[in-house]
Amino acid sequence: MVQWKKCLLLCSFLAGCVTVDETGKAPQSVNKVEAAEARVTLGLGYLEKGQWQRARDNFELALQYAPRYYRAQNAMAYYYQRVDEPESAEKIYRQALKYSPKNGDVRNNYGVFLCSQGRYDEAIDQFESAIKQPYYYLTSASYENAALCSLEQGNQPQARGYFDKALAYDPYRGKSMLQLSKLDIEAQNFKEARVRLFKFNKRYGYKADSLWLLIQLEQQAGQDSQADKYAGILKAQFPNSQQYQNYLANEY
Repeated sequence: MVQWKKCLLLCSFLAGCVTVDETGKAPQSVNKVEAAEARVTLGLGYLEKGQWQRARDNFELALQYAPRYYRAQNAMAYYYQRVDEPESAEKIYRQALKYSPKNGDVRNNYGVFLCSQGRYDEAIDQFESAIKQPYYYLTSASYENAALCSLEQGNQPQARGYFDKALAYDPYRGKSMLQLSKLDIEAQNFKEARVRLFKFNKRYGYKADSLWLLIQLEQQAGQDSQADKYAGILKAQFPNSQQYQNYLANEY
């Protein structure tokens, strides 16, 4: 079996910034939401570096500047997810939904949280609700999240439907292309999987995941020479990858 990392998308964590002084205070003339945005940006940077306390300090400052600002709330909830405090994360998400019930980013991110807690039906409801919100433009991301969550739930037919919808909105959405190809290989829909993987490789170049899927596809289709060809490319380009180690160990 291919080892797939669960990776749902947390939406809308990229934005501009505003200057803050060394004391941590924003200039008097700066809008409070802009000041909060600066703190969100700083906090996320610290979070990715593993500097947890600095991240939290900045997120708390963001909430002080703008307590009802959805991105400050999303960031604080995300912090709690990362430090494994789910009750605190849910409390913040519920506050965000109270103040911004029609915000698709909040609903999508809350769905990611719920899926991580194994609350799959609730999560998918949130992804569906995000998609329905006016002016929400990350539709393909939420459909992909619903699909990934469906896979976690063990509902492959539902996952396939959501992956199809994600690709309808974004035909070159890489993760959805690979996951749907994997489902097609398992269902022995080799032609469909092959066409999609060729399309993926033409757009993104060979990747360890796409080569590993092609190897499995061609072996199951009885095309050993093609499987050997892709195995050679996998060895040449990704010799240290987990996919190549799986190939050497004959772990399919």
